[in-house]
Amino acid sequence: MPLDRHARRILDMLATGGEAARDQLSPGKVRLAMLELARALDPRDLPTVAVEDRKLAGPGGELAIRLYTPAEVDARPAPGMVYFHGGVGVFCSVETHDALCRMLCGDSGTRVISVDYRLAPEHPYPAALEDSWFATRWVAENAAHLGIDRTRLAVGGDSAGATLAAVVCQLARESRNPLLAAQLLLCPVTDLCATTASRAAFSEGYFLSRTMLDWAVDQYCPAGIDRSDAHLSPLRAADFTGLPRAYIHTAEFDPMRDEGAAYAQALEQAGVEVHYTCHAGLIHHYYGMAGAIPAARSAVREAALSLRCALDRPA
Repeated sequence: MPLDRHARRILDMLATGGEAARDQLSPGKVRLAMLELARALDPRDLPTVAVEDRKLAGPGGELAIRLYTPAEVDARPAPGMVYFHGGVGVFCSVETHDALCRMLCGDSGTRVISVDYRLAPEHPYPAALEDSWFATRWVAENAAHLGIDRTRLAVGGDSAGATLAAVVCQLARESRNPLLAAQLLLCPVTDLCATTASRAAFSEGYFLSRTMLDWAVDQYCPAGIDRSDAHLSPLRAADFTGLPRAYIHTAEFDPMRDEGAAYAQALEQAGVEVHYTCHAGLIHHYYGMAGAIPAARSAVREAALSLRCALDRPA
């Protein structure tokens, strides 16, 4: 299928400014640019949900989380999902992903807890993973207080946040606590060492360029860190058995498409229930462009509904 015309319009708009050279990139500039992009491309007609910000005493100090509660929720414990935003561990935040979490919450009827984990280069790996794992366990331990049915708890994320979600699932399996019901992975980065056809084909001009990706990964994983470690590249894990059912969404014109598909295949071969969708015509970060790309809004709704179906079933 050809590139979605609305996605093409966005890529053309972004191209007019030209891509910054590697030595001109800075975390502050990229973070501001991503926040401005979110404000420009997020939908205006978002589902009505209740939002509450909290601070936890995390492993590295104060850890902010944002809780989203569906408008129509009764006194019974509801399904929940701990969500990790993307941004290669360097940029994005609960603010850039606020609209996405509102959509996932409202469309699925699921309580969503978005985690504002520490970012590199100020806090390189493993800070983000430590915060993500801590937040997941905290939500599980406090599920009753949060109005969440602990037996219907999922994790989710997009891009590098999906990496965190996948690794958290592996950690939870190893520790047997918490028992997670599902994982929702949007455009996951599953192998930092990948040399796939999609990485080659879409390395320039499709939102997430090779220059930007390489620069961000260098911030997140400084020299001396083994990027093939399964806690950074979950596709390289030795064992995929016993992981929660997976709902994996990739995009046709995404550099990460092939490694997302490979992760789905690895899980399926290990006996994990997998639901895999490659969204035709879309690009990386489509879920953050749902106000400008109708097909992206539909894809987010599809992901949310699949999450609800997953959490309405026994694990």
